[in-house]
Amino acid sequence: MAYRKLGRDNKHRRSMLATLTKQVINNESITTTDTRAKELRKFVDKMITYGKKGDLISRRKALAFLHNDTKTVDIIFNDLAKRYENRNGGYTQILKVGERRGDNSLMSIIRLVAEEKEEAKEEKKPAKKATKKEKEDK
Repeated sequence: MAYRKLGRDNKHRRSMLATLTKQVINNESITTTDTRAKELRKFVDKMITYGKKGDLISRRKALAFLHNDTKTVDIIFNDLAKRYENRNGGYTQILKVGERRGDNSLMSIIRLVAEEKEEAKEEKKPAKKATKKEKEDK
């Protein structure tokens, strides 16, 4: 089976996943059930990939999936595409929270990964240790 049915028919499932995708993109983090989060990851990653391509066809595909929400598509193509331009996939992160009180279903937080800037990565690198040759030259 290529996807999870989530107990809904095709139209309802597609609409629910489009709405959840819009919420993740606009809020950068949502809390939902574990199975929904795992299924949602595919669609959020696909939308960001469309944004990174940046052509007209990708914009139209994103608009078609997100119910013509131009505000969300602009966020994808302008902000998120620039944030993840050096990353090849894996734009979302799923964190398990625990069980929901009412029905004990597993809950998770799905959020966009915070991309570190290049300067911050360079600062974290440890300083080189002096080799024997450099010590002898001193």
